[in-house]
Amino acid sequence: MPLRLLARKQKPAQKARNKKTTAANQALGFEAAEQVEFESDELRRFLQIGRFGAIAANPDRWRGHPEIRSALKRANDAIDNKFALVPEGSATLPMTINDAPGCPEMEVETNSYVLSKHPITNTEFQHFVDCGGYEELEFWPQDLWTHLIDFVDLTGSAGPRFWKGGRHNKLLADHPVVGVSFYEAQAYAKWAGYRMPTESEWQVAASWRIRSSAYILRRYPWGDALDRSRCNIWSSGMAATAPVSAFKAGDAPNGVAQLVGNVWEWTDSDLELTDEQDRPIVGDMLMKSIRGGAYDTYFPAQATSCFRTGLASLVRAHNVGFRCAMDIRG
Repeated sequence: MPLRLLARKQKPAQKARNKKTTAANQALGFEAAEQVEFESDELRRFLQIGRFGAIAANPDRWRGHPEIRSALKRANDAIDNKFALVPEGSATLPMTINDAPGCPEMEVETNSYVLSKHPITNTEFQHFVDCGGYEELEFWPQDLWTHLIDFVDLTGSAGPRFWKGGRHNKLLADHPVVGVSFYEAQAYAKWAGYRMPTESEWQVAASWRIRSSAYILRRYPWGDALDRSRCNIWSSGMAATAPVSAFKAGDAPNGVAQLVGNVWEWTDSDLELTDEQDRPIVGDMLMKSIRGGAYDTYFPAQATSCFRTGLASLVRAHNVGFRCAMDIRG
């Protein structure tokens, strides 16, 4: 039952694994990431901090800048390197909490788009924090402005929940950023010039149910059989997040990595499900879809391309991150 996976009682073996995770993190220690001196020129700074989508979408902002042509090429090259094409396809979404055979389903057609090959890392999110992303209200819904004061780290500084002093642990620089709510993920995507993928788009990327003569659906990005060596889930034994470059053998055909395991991923879609009596599942606050499973996902059935669950949009969980998407421009 998808909505209960984050609140179920832990078995002794799971409690032991959680202790192992805590011990691993303590052994790792914390080394604050160094401050970076940013370029004073805005265009150069956008390149430096990875706001490639913002440059590509708004080149007229720097009309007359002597470096705009080369900067635009660098931005587009970076996008080509960091993103992969997901062809048009379709996703079948079960509409009941139990997903039993014969239960109602919704078929959603998706257009071609591009998806970031890796989840957003601590290093990438650090640029957003250092550039005052939490204070730039244009990237946040107006009804969230009063909540921004709550988006702080372990020391009360603006930033993801598990950072300290507004800094990430540089030992985890290339790990997915976690401890961010849906709105923090959405704000980063807007700031960088991207967007969040919808739940259907995410599922097409993970299941590779693209429109073709084959028109198949994969249970995992690499095929139909679970292979713990291709992903980071509870039974893989890592007990912590891994770098976004790990588990290369688990990539989707287009090179998109870690769609299953390592961290759950926020999507831009509201979670819409009903219970056994066809009553809508609702929470105290807006529920957003998360997909893919994480390093501490105990049940393999929850770490697949099609398993649906959700989380309250303001939750800043230890095992939930995100990646970005873009529309294909003509």
